[in-house]
Amino acid sequence: MSSSCIEEVNLGDNQWYRIVQEMLSQADIEINGTRPWDIRFTNPEFFKRVLQEGSLGLGESYMDGWWECDRLDVFFQRVLTAKLDQQLPHHFRDTLRVAAARLTNLQSRKRAWIVGKEHYDLGNDLFTLMLDPYMQYSCGYWKQAQTLEQAQEAKLQMICEKLQLEPGMSLLDIGCGWGGLAAYAARNFNVSVVGVTISAEQQKLAQERCTGLDVSIQLQDYRDLSEQFDRIVSVGMFEHVGPKNYAKYFEVVNENLKPDGIFLLHTIGANKTDSNVDPWIDKYIFPNGCVPSVRHIAEASEPHFVMEDWHNFGADYDVTLMHWYQRFLSAWPQLADTYGERFKRMFTYYLNACAGAFRARDIQLWQVVFTHGKQGGLRVAR
Repeated sequence: MSSSCIEEVNLGDNQWYRIVQEMLSQADIEINGTRPWDIRFTNPEFFKRVLQEGSLGLGESYMDGWWECDRLDVFFQRVLTAKLDQQLPHHFRDTLRVAAARLTNLQSRKRAWIVGKEHYDLGNDLFTLMLDPYMQYSCGYWKQAQTLEQAQEAKLQMICEKLQLEPGMSLLDIGCGWGGLAAYAARNFNVSVVGVTISAEQQKLAQERCTGLDVSIQLQDYRDLSEQFDRIVSVGMFEHVGPKNYAKYFEVVNENLKPDGIFLLHTIGANKTDSNVDPWIDKYIFPNGCVPSVRHIAEASEPHFVMEDWHNFGADYDVTLMHWYQRFLSAWPQLADTYGERFKRMFTYYLNACAGAFRARDIQLWQVVFTHGKQGGLRVAR
């Protein structure tokens, strides 16, 4: 009997294989199929590992080379649309992690710096090659854009218009990244900008990019802010605040925003209110993060602000992520010696899994505009 026949017989007797096969069939995904979204396994222990360890086992086994898929983005779109993630057993470690998130403050002043060191400080070489010239590590706006640069410029322009920036105004950028929005606002709208970040690498590059502009980039926790600004913006940072700090976050924004000011919050959003975070993403990409829900934002902002506009363009994040992935692949020959093959598989999995999640409408992207309610009939540009 050939080795392939023996393998088939063994798989037929493998209960783990049968369970995974039945689950994947619900999403029209085949094991060792020929379509781009079908998976090919290289280690028969893969099935047991996924069923015992859930999302963490799926991601780590991919990093270990135990399975392959030509279109991970489509694979995840199908998995999430079929809600297969809800059928995977929860590992005991995941249960403990969720309990810890509810009982402790995973985004305390001390712990808030972890994500800066472990993700945003990975290397400016990586992000410079993967992102657009504005260095925007958040969703672009693709309504009329054809390229990544156009989409990110459209996003920056829309944010500045929603904030109704005027020359001479002061703007606070909470979680300013590499200074792309700060530089754009200062250069195109003649405003004075203070940006805060918890990433030393981001601060270094942002300061270089903002040379000659009325921009100050500070390495600082948002909770230490104590100044008055005409406008406040926060793009792609609220995901790192955590439910136990939402009230404090909006309190800080309220205290730092002038009475007639405008605040714009740009964040990924969850369809349901909980403290659950994908364990693989938590371990390898964004430690201690949590995607907020509508209720999270509404309850935390209600004591301080009037919600003027809520804009969902989550489908645009799918397009943005796929552009990042193509740029990442194109740049890999320049990055390979520094980061290694396991990192490539990790980042490939991350970008495609997130793209599939947005395509499946499992997560959203929101821009929410707030005021103190002192403006009469505020009109928000789009």
